[in-house]
Amino acid sequence: MKNFDINEDPHRRYNPLINEWVLVSPHRSKRPWQGQNEAVVSNELPQYDPTCYLCPGNARINGEVNPTYENAFVFENDFAALKQEEIIFEEDIKETFFKAKPERGISRVVCFSPRHDLTLPQMEVSGIENIVHTWQKEYTDLGAVDYINHVQIFENKGSVMGCSNPHPHGQIWAQSSLPTEVEKTQANLKAYFDKHNRTLLQDYVQEELKLEERIVVENEHFVALVPFWAIWPFETMIVSKRNVNKITDFTEEEVSDFALTLKQLTTKYDNVFETSFPYSSGIHQSPTDGELHPEWHFHMHFYPPLLRSATVKKFMVGYEMMGESQRDITPEKSAEVLRTQSDVHYKNKL
Repeated sequence: MKNFDINEDPHRRYNPLINEWVLVSPHRSKRPWQGQNEAVVSNELPQYDPTCYLCPGNARINGEVNPTYENAFVFENDFAALKQEEIIFEEDIKETFFKAKPERGISRVVCFSPRHDLTLPQMEVSGIENIVHTWQKEYTDLGAVDYINHVQIFENKGSVMGCSNPHPHGQIWAQSSLPTEVEKTQANLKAYFDKHNRTLLQDYVQEELKLEERIVVENEHFVALVPFWAIWPFETMIVSKRNVNKITDFTEEEVSDFALTLKQLTTKYDNVFETSFPYSSGIHQSPTDGELHPEWHFHMHFYPPLLRSATVKKFMVGYEMMGESQRDITPEKSAEVLRTQSDVHYKNKL
């Protein structure tokens, strides 16, 4: 028998947002790596690419021509995952094992910058502020549509994450139903709020700020941290310090601090392996169903796949697919690695 050491011994950690567990195996991070390496894409991109369908003034695949935009630019996705047409549907409750129903929605693309070669960490804070204002407008406009009950703002960065175009951009999918992950989060946030009359993340962030073990970036209005229950090696979450339900509740000071946090966090990501760090990120905020949701607390997830270097990716296979999520490097160690990175992008140091 030995005393439990959270930094060395296998253990499970609980995620209260989705009511699930993750297996942490810190001793496995010492094993030698002989698995797959990803090719590093290090080509320098031009400021403008005449073949890019997202660059200003270029034609997209459907023949429409982009305006010569100077800031963030939004358009309807030419290959939308959701359609706006209303479909007549009568559910047959007898079909127990083969349930299906139409899903209605709107898909949009948000180009972050006219520059083909700039990602978030390389942009000025003012440019990121413009993106935040664009997200606010889209959340308001899409959420006002009578059949839209959820607006999902997200970004897939890098070919490893399935991004087909390197031009800096994100997407917005607005739909009539709550997506599965959001529905799970909704249930747990509401259960906590109903019991304590405070938001779950409001209390969680206060505890994290006391411990200072997993904090990566902090300013007056936001904190970026590696969640105690993180699954991906360098997973992080940005949370508002104030109890803000949605992005449109931000003050102008909060918009600026959120933009600064995005720049600092993504810069630290790039600096870890001196590469354009791939990730999927997404904002979780109050649904747009017309109801009051005091249980919601604004937060943004970052799920990067890189593990040991710019060429080693974390895979969700085997046990993760059949049992539960698992990680080797502890969240505390990940936070330390990210926290100690410079706020100056590595390309600017050269």
